[in-house]
Amino acid sequence: MTLHADPHLAFVRPVQPLTPEGCQECLKIGSPWVHLRLCLTCGHVGCCDSSPNKHARKHAAAVAHPIVQSFQPGEDWRWCFVHEAFV
Repeated sequence: MTLHADPHLAFVRPVQPLTPEGCQECLKIGSPWVHLRLCLTCGHVGCCDSSPNKHARKHAAAVAHPIVQSFQPGEDWRWCFVHEAFV
């Protein structure tokens, strides 16, 4: 995994997951997800791009919060949706 310096890291804040039990939108509509991503700007928990609804990516685009972290146990990588790269 190659890490890149990314100007969007300035958006990262200390956050608490808003819905630690799962994807915020999927929980509302009763949809399944594959993996979870945590928005590092506001704490939104969304489903990954392998999930049917891709809520993490939709959230990032809708509110301009570009950096997520894996919300899977044992994983701590971060991803920038703008640059499509690990950061």
